Amino acid sequence: MSRYVVVRDYPYPIDEVWDVMTSPELVAQWTTTGRGGRPEGFLPEPGTDFRLIGKPTIGWAGVVYCTVVAAEPPRLLHYTWKGDQASDDVTDVVYRLESTPTGTRFTWEHTGFTGIGGFAMSRLLGRVRRTMMDDGVPVVLAAHHAGEGRGGRPA
Repeated sequence: MSRYVVVRDYPYPIDEVWDVMTSPELVAQWTTTGRGGRPEGFLPEPGTDFRLIGKPTIGWAGVVYCTVVAAEPPRLLHYTWKGDQASDDVTDVVYRLESTPTGTRFTWEHTGFTGIGGFAMSRLLGRVRRTMMDDGVPVVLAAHHAGEGRGGRPA
């Protein structure tokens, strides 16, 4: 079984990192750096079904179907990930946040990929997530910390 894990330290309080990682308006800002999707119908509450809407590509309609399994704000979010509504292939995404002396450690773990196709998908998604965590999240966190509104305008 394949998986990927991305760990990043951000120099911001855990509540601010949680907000950037889970508020749909803010998620839509940092996911675009990796050409990811905007959440639709997301609430950090167990049982919530939501979709991530991205740009369709060859072999993918541009929608990921998800269900929140567990949420313990601001420390844990666990949801399922299904790249095709008709597929039986379901993987798991877990966000773990922990306070550090200099801010917050964020861990993104995506598990459950099977077979050669799963191996390839985990490699691709791992690269995409690293781009988002390195290029997108820091910019959105800095703006959020500075008190800018969710649309990038001053609050």
